[in-house]
Amino acid sequence: MTTRKFAALLRGINVGGARKVPMAELRQVLEGLGHGDVQTYLQSGNAVFSTARTGPGPDPTSLARELEAAIEARFGFSVPCLVVDGAYLRAVADACPFPAAELEGKQLHATFFSEQPGAERFAGIDGPSYLPEEYRVGDRVVYLYAPNGLGRSKLAEVLARPAVVRGIDVTSRNWNTVVKLIELTG
Repeated sequence: MTTRKFAALLRGINVGGARKVPMAELRQVLEGLGHGDVQTYLQSGNAVFSTARTGPGPDPTSLARELEAAIEARFGFSVPCLVVDGAYLRAVADACPFPAAELEGKQLHATFFSEQPGAERFAGIDGPSYLPEEYRVGDRVVYLYAPNGLGRSKLAEVLARPAVVRGIDVTSRNWNTVVKLIELTG
């Protein structure tokens, strides 16, 4: 039986003491769903797991909905989750339009989308007015180059506006985390 490795990316947990999801308990939730090789990375909602499920899946979207339901049952609040496999993460890294190897991890970010965002969502963004910050849209991901970090990025604020993200689950990770998740799912 072959297994596939996935990364679960949880949005908006353990920030400012709200919506606390201890990583040990997240591992228990994933194991309770029948997943193996469960690991977490950092406290910000990154988990890696394998599953040997066969049949028409395992479908990342179904795995995400299942995890969301289990988290809500365990912790009493909902947490949007994206589940992606290691091959997708590798493809995201390979397609990065910025020189990732030359940048600090805090300068490059990937915002993962649960579905491909249409070009109309970005139509109102005047990219050149935010230089030297830049963004590029990829396969269910937006790459953001923010030379002064995400906390100081004006472009990041614009990319997080409802006109861009409404109706789509999104979550961002710095490039160091993306690289680590590729390693853990490889």
